Amino acid sequence: MKARVAYRCAAAALTIAAGLGAYVAQAKDVVIHAGHLIDGVSAKPLDKMSILIRDDRITGVQKGFVTPAGAEVIDLSDATVLPGLIESHDHISSTGDRRPLARFFDTEGDSVINAVVNARTELGWGFTTVRDMGSGLYEGPALQRAIAANKVVGPRLWTAMQPLGATGGHSDRNNGLRPGLDMPDSESGIVNGPESAAEQVRLHRRRGANVIKLMPSGGVGSIGDDPNVMTMTDAEMKAAVETAHSLDLKVGAHAHGKKAIDHAILAGVDSIEHGTYSDAESYKLMKEHGTFLVPTLLVADEIYQVAVNHPELLPPTVADKAKAVTPTMIGNAGRAYRAGVKIAFGTDQSASSRREKAEEFALLVKAGLPPMEAIFTATRNAAELIGAPNDIGSVQPGRYADIIAVKGDPLADITELQRVRFVMKGGEVFKRDGQMLR
Repeated sequence: MKARVAYRCAAAALTIAAGLGAYVAQAKDVVIHAGHLIDGVSAKPLDKMSILIRDDRITGVQKGFVTPAGAEVIDLSDATVLPGLIESHDHISSTGDRRPLARFFDTEGDSVINAVVNARTELGWGFTTVRDMGSGLYEGPALQRAIAANKVVGPRLWTAMQPLGATGGHSDRNNGLRPGLDMPDSESGIVNGPESAAEQVRLHRRRGANVIKLMPSGGVGSIGDDPNVMTMTDAEMKAAVETAHSLDLKVGAHAHGKKAIDHAILAGVDSIEHGTYSDAESYKLMKEHGTFLVPTLLVADEIYQVAVNHPELLPPTVADKAKAVTPTMIGNAGRAYRAGVKIAFGTDQSASSRREKAEEFALLVKAGLPPMEAIFTATRNAAELIGAPNDIGSVQPGRYADIIAVKGDPLADITELQRVRFVMKGGEVFKRDGQMLR
C-alpha cells in the first residue's frame, strides 16, 4: 500500500514536472512576410521574403511567403523590412537643452528620467541598439540593466559612461566656468598621465561601462577649448586604448582636429567620432588601421541652425565654433566615403533634441553616400564597430530578431526611415501600425 502511494506520488510529481518543463521550453515561432527586404548585407533589396523566428532569434530567411505550422504570421507584405537600426553615438540621458546655464539645473535623478524616456522614444524610432557615448557615472549602466531585465522599454545598450580626457579638455565639465563653480562628478572623467588613463578605464569597466570614449581634442559645444587642439598626449591615449582592449572594450575618440585624429588612430582607437578636419592622410591611416569614422552630421547641422537663428541660446564661443566647423563636418563624410573609409551611423544626439535621429540618413545622402550605403552605416557597419556582427545589424539566421519596417521605399526616399511603422526587438513587437505597444 505504502509502495503504491509512493509510486503514485512520484508519478504525479513527474507529470507535473514534465508539464512545467514543457511549458517553460515551449518555443514561440513567428514568420514575417516581407514585401521588400533590405537585409543589411545584400547590395539590393530582396522581394517577397519570409523571415522565420523562434523566440528571440532569426532561424531562417526564405524566398516567397511561407507559413510554418503553428507559427504566428506578421504580414508586412506591403512594407519594406530592415534590420533594427544601430545608433553608434548617442547621449541617452541628454535633455538637448543648449542654454548656457542648463547644466546647472538638472540633478542625477533628472538624468535618469531623461534616459528612460529617451530609450523608449529611440526604440520607437527603429533604433534597436544604441551606443551611449557619454552620460554620467551611473545612469548608463543602470538603464542597461533595467532594459535587460525588461523593467524599462528601450534598445540594446552599450554605454561609455563619462568620457575620458585631460584637464581643460572637452571632457572637463568645469571647462570655461569660473573657479569654484564645480560640476557634480567633474573629476570622474579626468586623466592626467598614462597611469591615470589606465586607472580610469579600469574604474569605468568596474562601474559598468562596456565601451570607452576618449576626448583627445577640444569640442564645439564646450566653452573653453579649441576643436583644433590636441588635449591628450600620445602616452595617455595609448595607455587608455591598451587597457581597454585588454578588457575587451572598444574605444571611440572624439576628435575634430587633424593632429588629434591622426594620433588617436595611431594609438589604436576603434572609431573616430566627428573627424571634422580629416584629410587624405587621415583617411589612409583609417583604412590601414581599420578605424571607423562616425561623422555625426545631425548634431553639426542642429547646432549650426541654432547658432545662426538663435545665437542667444548658445555661449558666444560655442556659436562661433559651430558656424566654423559644421560645413567642414558635413563635407568630410562624403570625402571619407569616397576614400574607402568605413563609416558608422551616429548622431551625437538623444531623443530629447529638436531633430529625429533618422534625419542623419538624409544628411549622409546629401554628403554623397548612396542610400543603400547610408543604410549600411546603421546596420552591418555599426554592428562591426560595436563588435556584435553575429548578433545584430542584419536579417540573417542566428541574429537577434531585431526588425523594423517602413511603408515606402527608403532607397527612393531616404526620409522613409523617419516614419518607422513596425519595430521588433528580440522577437517581441514593440510598435505596430505606427503605435507603440508598451
